[in-house]
Amino acid sequence: MAEIISIENRIKLSGEQKTALIRKQKILTVRKVFQCTHCSLKCEKCGTQIDTSLSEQNRIDPHRVPYRFCESCAEEYVDYINRLKGEGDPDCYWHNEPWLDIWKTWIDYQGAVDRYLKSKEFTHLLNELRQTHPED
Repeated sequence: MAEIISIENRIKLSGEQKTALIRKQKILTVRKVFQCTHCSLKCEKCGTQIDTSLSEQNRIDPHRVPYRFCESCAEEYVDYINRLKGEGDPDCYWHNEPWLDIWKTWIDYQGAVDRYLKSKEFTHLLNELRQTHPED
């Protein structure tokens, strides 16, 4: 006679698998957010690797650039801010209205990511993951 499988054990196993899957999804969500938004070795805008030598860090005033940029993106950001003030480098004719829109959209995106990271739901997720110890 075939082995009889208890429906209660089957439901319990299914529930444990579902809980494990949800936990894995939560961990992947947090990992993705932090890997994608907090890598100190890449430019936040273009994604290229950043030269972390002190000489490069001193070229652009860090008080004017609140993001982690490569030298090229930092210079563009400074020009973007200057153009918003009605200034900017006139030799960079390609820094036109669509270029300004790209920067505005990128900065808005960074604000949205920051708001998400500070949201009560994401904070709750982080606290939940801190309270439980990963099994893997």
